[in-house]
Amino acid sequence: MKKPEQPPSIWQKSWMKNLLTVLLFVAIFMALRPLMQGDVIEGQAPKLQLQSLNGETLDLQAMNAQGEPVLIHIWATWCPVCTFSRDGIENIAADHKVISIATQSGDDQQLLDYAAEHKMNTSLIVNDLDGAIAKQFGAKGVPADFVIAPNGNIEFVEVGVTSSIGLRLRLWWAGLQGEDK
Repeated sequence: MKKPEQPPSIWQKSWMKNLLTVLLFVAIFMALRPLMQGDVIEGQAPKLQLQSLNGETLDLQAMNAQGEPVLIHIWATWCPVCTFSRDGIENIAADHKVISIATQSGDDQQLLDYAAEHKMNTSLIVNDLDGAIAKQFGAKGVPADFVIAPNGNIEFVEVGVTSSIGLRLRLWWAGLQGEDK
């Protein structure tokens, strides 16, 4: 004798609904991604020789000459997503070369106060008072991350939320790419 068909369980309905929600979110994210990236530069990174908040010179070309990739992280104190990624960037800086560019976030003293409050390494932070450096990279939104391979090429660009693990993997891959070129 054939058993009567039973309607899908609550678990099955919930699982399908969650899958569709995730797929919709991914589709929206992928559709908006080109708008978030804007007009970011590609190819060779611009020559940068910048002064950190504590007076150290950060020279991108000299950092690249050491054979390791460099992360350029453009952020702002007023950006909630930047606040979310702050600790991750600080952790990455313990193992990798990082230039942290605070754009349109106040004068040097305001940034020093912000860095002290959040226990940030001021030797990495550059004040982009008027947004000129961010504009040089074509970053229209923050945070914006540029992974520069040892050969000086921009290997990866991320605008918006990204994970520390994702950035570490991109830095690792850029290091490999720099060896090949």
